[in-house]
Amino acid sequence: MTARLIDGKALSDTVKTEVSKRVLALKKQGITPGLAVVLVGDDPASQVYVRNKAAACDKAGLHSRVIRLAADTTEGELLDVVQELNADRSIHGILVQLPLPAHMNASLVIEAIAADKDVDGFHVSNAGLLMTGQPLFRPCTPYGIMKMLEAENVALRGAEAVIVGASNIVGKPMAMLLLAAGATVTLCNSKTRDLGAQTRRADVLVVATGKPGIVTGDMIKPGAVVIDVGINRCADGRLVGDVEFDSAKTVAGAITPVPGGVGPMTIAMLLVNTVEAAERRAAAIHI
Repeated sequence: MTARLIDGKALSDTVKTEVSKRVLALKKQGITPGLAVVLVGDDPASQVYVRNKAAACDKAGLHSRVIRLAADTTEGELLDVVQELNADRSIHGILVQLPLPAHMNASLVIEAIAADKDVDGFHVSNAGLLMTGQPLFRPCTPYGIMKMLEAENVALRGAEAVIVGASNIVGKPMAMLLLAAGATVTLCNSKTRDLGAQTRRADVLVVATGKPGIVTGDMIKPGAVVIDVGINRCADGRLVGDVEFDSAKTVAGAITPVPGGVGPMTIAMLLVNTVEAAERRAAAIHI
């Protein structure tokens, strides 16, 4: 058996086409959805991510603003920038690119973003709404994964879902979304005993640890849907995921490639969240 590939690039193109239609509808009301991305420092990977996000915005018809700050910018100066963006009515979504320099408190900065502009979905109020089943914004990567599972017609109600990695960015919100869809969810972390015993139960396996090859083919249930969130650069320059792809593809029923799987969907859902924020603003104006 060879697993079918879940093409995140193709699905993201479909999502972006729908976004473009919604943007046109908003423009007819005199509103252009705007996303501000704040980049602190010169981390090469972050620069690539920010450039890709800005390009995706421009292509879909959104207004994007990239604010680049030096690595030695103070936390107070960054907070001032965030407050200015909170007050800017042309900006509907604000994203502060992580990671931040070591001298900054990322949690403090995220909490400074207005909750109704927090298109990453990381603000504590948005995390709380997600946990209670009333999300304002769904974090982009888990949201994108749910769209992929939907496009693949994966039956989640009653399914065994296992998530490897318990971060606030992917693991925890992923668990909330899968629970809401009716799955039985196991959330694994670095302290989990016998990880393979957990992953082999999974009908749906999501791996998001940042550790290349942490899940191998013998840890996968035959026919399972495997979502690999990891993206790691090897010494030879290759990009690989957290799942050992060659062994996994002979066992899984469906699997996301790296690159070309989850990554494109994360950016697509950032656009969706920004448009949703603009649509809420438009609805409020017309009440």
